[in-house]
This record gives sequence, structure tokens and C-alpha cells, in this order.
Amino acid sequence: MSTESQNDGDDLEDRVANFLRRNFPQIQMHGGSAAIQDIDRESGEVSIALGGACSGCGISPMTIQAIKSRMVKEIPEIETVNAHTGMDGGEADMGGGGGMSPSFPGETVDDDGDADEGPEAPF
Repeated sequence: MSTESQNDGDDLEDRVANFLRRNFPQIQMHGGSAAIQDIDRESGEVSIALGGACSGCGISPMTIQAIKSRMVKEIPEIETVNAHTGMDGGEADMGGGGGMSPSFPGETVDDDGDADEGPEAPF
């Protein structure tokens, strides 16, 4: 690998890191963090991990979507962004947290095949 291509790669990583710092200061203000997990320069794919308070935060899916849509617009070399928290159960789980996904009435099926109707009212 030539020195020039290595410098280009470092520049891309710097631009991704600056993008995260510049566009998402609220992540840090709320106790969360965003870290670059991987950059595939050939395919233009970046993996970002949200951690800290982002794991389990109700608005982290919106933060992830904002990162995905804005990064590809601001950094032309980036074509795909994979962003996740330790709570999303994705294939790139960070190994910490894990947790269970919430379920809602009608989404789950009991052992006998009946749809879960949710908790019964106390009256």
C-alpha cells in the first residue's frame, strides 16, 4: 500500500470522525458516545457504534437514521452506513448490553399459537 493511499484513508477516517463530532454533539451531552467501528474504503461502507446512554435510549433509532442519511450526503466516498447500539440485536452487536426488544400486544404468539393480547385490565 502506498503512503498516498494510506493518507487518503486517514483523511476519510478523520472526516467521518469530524462529521460525528460536528453533527451530533447532543449524543455526548446526553451521556452517549459514537465510535467508528470499521471503514471499508473500497466499498464505501462505514460502521458506527452508538454506546453509553444511547443503548436503550428511545430516540436512538432516530439518531441512527439521521447519521445514515446525512453522512452519505456530506461525505461523497461513503455509500453505506451501518449504525447500531448494543441494544438493537443486529449482527454487529457490540458485545455489551444486549437486552431484550420490547414487544407489543399482537406482535407475539403464545405457546398455544394464540396472539398475545397484552395484559388483562384489573376490572
